[in-house]
Amino acid sequence: MAFEAGHQKVGGRKKGTPNKLTKEMREVLKGVVADELDTLGQRLEELEPRDRLEVFIKLCLLLPKTQNAKTLR
Repeated sequence: MAFEAGHQKVGGRKKGTPNKLTKEMREVLKGVVADELDTLGQRLEELEPRDRLEVFIKLCLLLPKTQNAKTLR
């Protein structure tokens, strides 16, 4: 049974209401990441070159895409 086009929303959050848990988790993660960034350089130096490259590649995947990257595809 599917909803018909134009049906009224029933229950749940109002449109635009932020997800409280997501907001709290982001704040916690920001703090953890900020603490880890202070020691990242030292930790990378302790790794073998192959492991260092693997970590670097994984960290690059976390970076947001820029406008220029979209046009290069």
